[in-house]
Amino acid sequence: MPRKSFTPEQIINKLREAEVLISQGTTLSVMLKKIGVSDCTYYRWRQEFGGMRIEQAKRLKELEQENARLKRLVADLSLDKAILAEAARGNS
Repeated sequence: MPRKSFTPEQIINKLREAEVLISQGTTLSVMLKKIGVSDCTYYRWRQEFGGMRIEQAKRLKELEQENARLKRLVADLSLDKAILAEAARGNS
């Protein structure tokens, strides 16, 4: 079964729907079936996105992507520096 990828907007909407269902007295297992996620996913989403607005979740994802890009850039530059240092040691 392929994994589904949900956007931050979809996740927040599902969490809001879950809150409404629970406040109406729906059991946890029924609520999870209605929103279409496992209990592990629900708790992970609630921990990561609980209490966020859609704009905040979008910004969080953008910052995470930017952070990953910058980490790759630093790793590449560190590798280049190490190669140059090794080459300079070999020339002397």
